[in-house]
Amino acid sequence: MTGNVVSRRYAKALFAIGAAKGEAEQKAYGEQLIALSDSIQGAPEAAGFFRNPSFSAEEKKAVLSKLVEKASVDAMVKNFCDLLADKGRVELIPAIASDYKAMMDVVSGVISGELITVGELSEERKSAIRANLEKQVGKKLELSFATDKDILGGIVLKVGDKVMDASLKAQLQILKENIKRGE
Repeated sequence: MTGNVVSRRYAKALFAIGAAKGEAEQKAYGEQLIALSDSIQGAPEAAGFFRNPSFSAEEKKAVLSKLVEKASVDAMVKNFCDLLADKGRVELIPAIASDYKAMMDVVSGVISGELITVGELSEERKSAIRANLEKQVGKKLELSFATDKDILGGIVLKVGDKVMDASLKAQLQILKENIKRGE
């Protein structure tokens, strides 16, 4: 979850409404909110527009209603977005979507993670790693893969709030610290 208390409150409110209407509605709201967030983040000028205080709430609401119309969301999500526009919180939609997704993941037992390697892995290797990690954690794992040449070798695994750094860079750093201490 992001560190924004306000976005968590809005996400929690929409999540509670979705839960009251049923699991299918709750999931649909989340998917629609994420799609709307992706369209805002996909257009940097739109994100800048919503953050710009020189535009009025009505102007932001008009632009947001066009985005909402384009994304064809439920009436509840549209009303939610209108409320955000009225309160001057439209720029929080990506953070709210992120918080909402985190809440959905908790309910459905999904853990998000990231695996960083030096080079790109083959699809079969990614599948094998994902399956092995899911078996170890005992939950469904939504794993993203990234590359970073700076780690020199090995892997860095981030799952939930834990980080396992088995990179060559980290091991060299530990060795350097041990040498400095005279061990």
